[in-house]
Amino acid sequence: MHIHILGICGTFMGSLAVLAREAGHKVTGSDQGVYPPMSTQLEAQGIKLMEGYCADNLKPAPDLVLIGNAMSRGNLEVEAVLNRGIDYMSGPEWLTREVLRKRWVLAVAGTHGKTTTTSMLLWILEQAGFEPGYLVGGVPRDFSVSARLGSSDFFVIEADEYDSAFFDKRSKFVHYRPRTLILNNLEFDHADIFDNVEAIERQFHHLVRTVPSNGLIVRPARDVHLDAALDMGCWSGLQTTSVAGEVDQANWRAELLADDGSRFMVVHHDQPVATVSWQQTGLHNVRNALAAIAAARHVGVTPDHAIAALNRFSGVKRRMELLADVKGVRVYDDFAHHPTAIATTLDGLRKKVGDEPIIALIEPRSNTMQQGVHRETLLPSSEQADRVIWANLSDMDWLKSLVPADDPRHSTATTVEGLIGQVLDDLPVPCHIVVMSNGGFGGIHGKLIARLEQTFD
Repeated sequence: MHIHILGICGTFMGSLAVLAREAGHKVTGSDQGVYPPMSTQLEAQGIKLMEGYCADNLKPAPDLVLIGNAMSRGNLEVEAVLNRGIDYMSGPEWLTREVLRKRWVLAVAGTHGKTTTTSMLLWILEQAGFEPGYLVGGVPRDFSVSARLGSSDFFVIEADEYDSAFFDKRSKFVHYRPRTLILNNLEFDHADIFDNVEAIERQFHHLVRTVPSNGLIVRPARDVHLDAALDMGCWSGLQTTSVAGEVDQANWRAELLADDGSRFMVVHHDQPVATVSWQQTGLHNVRNALAAIAAARHVGVTPDHAIAALNRFSGVKRRMELLADVKGVRVYDDFAHHPTAIATTLDGLRKKVGDEPIIALIEPRSNTMQQGVHRETLLPSSEQADRVIWANLSDMDWLKSLVPADDPRHSTATTVEGLIGQVLDDLPVPCHIVVMSNGGFGGIHGKLIARLEQTFD
């Protein structure tokens, strides 16, 4: 079968492409603004990519078109699919029909940490010999691709609350029917499709409704919005997690042995299990790890084996990924695009590097950010950085007015070149530069590293 995918370079749709190709289908796809790592992964899989959307991309006509949720009516290729009567469906529907049916699905949902927690859980099961199938909204560094069919009954999936398609406004994760479910957290996001946090709570409740009574839900002991979602009804087993004394009565607790989260003791039902000593930092990753350990136990992986696997966990591309060290100037790539994620990521780095200078380059790129929904918490979220340069590449008035002109810590730039110029102006050595965006950020990573190499040559 020839499957054509609209929006193929999105993290979810790109992963579907990998699964469809592995299943033996001919796969092609269209997108715009193509950038790594997804574009390079797809090309390595032998999947033909078409830049831009047009009706000619559908010649010869594919047997099936999978339509990503970024597509809408008026898109030339969408209109051609409808006018020509080509069979189509949403990505989540195809995934459930063709891959997830009759499998033990372990899903990871939440506003933050989905990709990393999914990758942790996947790595634990892989090291335990389960050979699970998986779909991750990113590229785990311990695996060569972001998705695979696997050879067992188990399938690990990142479960996104974003809508499924322009013709199916349910959250993607409602399709997946997990038996094991991690709920990492819940905050307001996706302002383009949700009016308020209560609307998101309702979607999470719809997900909870699909978990069987012999299934398991793992959640942090303290999260008021998850409380609201679960108070609407919960019919499954429930286990809680807590970090550094947040709640004493949680089923799973982490006692920090290093402030930056690089070492901690896992405690299960008040009994110490083993110590995680790994490459990751930040309390958010400690929370992610606890949830992954608890979920893995539900399918038979003992906590000590899960912890041993996490001690060898390499992380995920674009999650505090060290790209270069140029004469003591270390450049990181991070996906943080919400004030909470920005704050927790920078806090983890600060605890790791001590007093060494941190420079944050932040692109408010998500739909929610672009609308200025989080403007009140945006500057405070970056307080652990010594300097913050906000990329105002789309010339947002609210961002221009948000950053005080006389603030020595904060500034804005309207071009990537201008931003790099500000970075190089009075650059301290050593220092840590964190590039934060959920997009390609105008190729700033490679351009910045090249300029640094020229500067220090």
